[in-house]
Amino acid sequence: MEAQRPSAAPPGSGSGGGGGGGKRSLRRLCFGALSGLLAGYAALAVAELVAAAVRPESGPVIAVGGAAIDRTPSAVKDWAIRQFGTNDKLVLQLGILAVLCALALLLGVLATRRRRIGSLAVGAVGAVGALAATSRPDSTGVADALPSVVGAVAGVALLYWLVGRLEPRTAPTTDVTEPSAPADSGWDRRTFVIAATAAAAASTGAGVAGRVLNGSQARSAAASRKDVTIPPPSSRATPTPRGAAPRIKGITPYVTPNDDFYRVDTALVVPKVDATTWKLRIHGKGVTREQTLTFDDLLGMPLVERTITLACVSNEVGGPYIGNARWIGVPLAELLRQCGVRPPSKGGPADQLVARSVDGMTLGTPVEDVMDGRDAMLAVGMNGEPLPFVHGFPVRMLVPGLYGYVSACKWIRDIELTTFDAYDTYWVKRDWSQRAPIKTQSRIDTPKPFARPAAGTVMVAGVAWAQHRGIDKVEVRVDDGPWEEARLATEDTRDTWRQWSYEWQATKGGHTLTVRATDRTGETQTERRTRTIPDGASGRHSVVVTVD
Repeated sequence: MEAQRPSAAPPGSGSGGGGGGGKRSLRRLCFGALSGLLAGYAALAVAELVAAAVRPESGPVIAVGGAAIDRTPSAVKDWAIRQFGTNDKLVLQLGILAVLCALALLLGVLATRRRRIGSLAVGAVGAVGALAATSRPDSTGVADALPSVVGAVAGVALLYWLVGRLEPRTAPTTDVTEPSAPADSGWDRRTFVIAATAAAAASTGAGVAGRVLNGSQARSAAASRKDVTIPPPSSRATPTPRGAAPRIKGITPYVTPNDDFYRVDTALVVPKVDATTWKLRIHGKGVTREQTLTFDDLLGMPLVERTITLACVSNEVGGPYIGNARWIGVPLAELLRQCGVRPPSKGGPADQLVARSVDGMTLGTPVEDVMDGRDAMLAVGMNGEPLPFVHGFPVRMLVPGLYGYVSACKWIRDIELTTFDAYDTYWVKRDWSQRAPIKTQSRIDTPKPFARPAAGTVMVAGVAWAQHRGIDKVEVRVDDGPWEEARLATEDTRDTWRQWSYEWQATKGGHTLTVRATDRTGETQTERRTRTIPDGASGRHSVVVTVD
């Protein structure tokens, strides 16, 4: 009579084995999720290393983040700027990493059940990164796909290999006709831990190597900035007039320090451009003498120094995205004339100047405005030092009187003369206006909203601006009372903001303070509130306070 053989039931089946099998299955899923996380980490680390050899901007996180910014509706971008300010890029990058972590965990779990499908899905994520990198405006070609592709291959291979370490061990039976049965102990955890640790160590090494190589490029750019000596300008800015910067507690400084100057752009990572290799090309319609200039070429030209207030079109009424600085640069109109460019009013065929940044950004500026006598320039210095990297080193463009999105190209590398009919720039494609003169605006800096000043004399103060027109009058209203004229600080130039103050005899209770400005053309700041899209916000700034 044949001996009865015990059945080789899979873990979790049969009476008495369900609890242990269920725990082993849960542990396997958890370690599968860990495998996915390690595979994702390896993919990003390898991609970082490859990006250092191709170019840092081709890395998957930067490429996907940039693509996300490009495809995000303008209203959402404005919301992000309002909510997170200059930290909006950090929030986006953290969000991308969080999504990638979640995907990696899910694909790791999937791979424990469908090893091949789960592993190959990592490659699909890499394909998204490759597509994002090659579709960016600053893409240099198919090579930009390499970091994502190579990283994905590394991630696929690692996940497939790690999940293979989770396969159950088999125990031989006494009957060679029977297949081996899974051992009671399941998969070998020790082997998996060793493999996972080795993978994490190798991935960390690749990531560190990539960071070091990328850092060397940044260090080279920083060294080039440190070596810059800006020659004395041939035309200096007039000294700040006496009375232009009154000492009032709580008011914004007349000149904005570089570290406090607003930054609003789409660059996930601030470009670190080496001044020794930087070049600017000027070409297009009406250019009879095309030029390619180096940074030293610009420094060798006559420089001018001017105090100019810049404003961002994303600035809400009463918002912080405006700043005043002393700039040094090459007059842009003169440079264009050297290239044979004429404004439309003098028969020139081009009415739009398209400025291109090293990160692919394009801005369109009316040629007439650039060449009408205002101090448009290619700036190389800011408040007595070379431009900081976050503000466009080595060279940025600025045109007084226009919002930044149509005039203030940072990290500029190319100027093309064309027409508004022939080309729509980055923001115009996203429903912003082609032309955007800065609107007459004013802001209350002190007291702050919901402040509780004591009854008596309260100093109400702030700034007003209407670049290239100048501020003629500022008025303050308490609640629904009459408009009272504020005291204006001395004007520096019509291209700078102007501080103002008003001594309010405050009475106890809740009050609303409102300000309005009138520019030199006689236009008074409108009370009608509009969004920032398509050409800048309008309305009057007000604050609510409670007087004790």
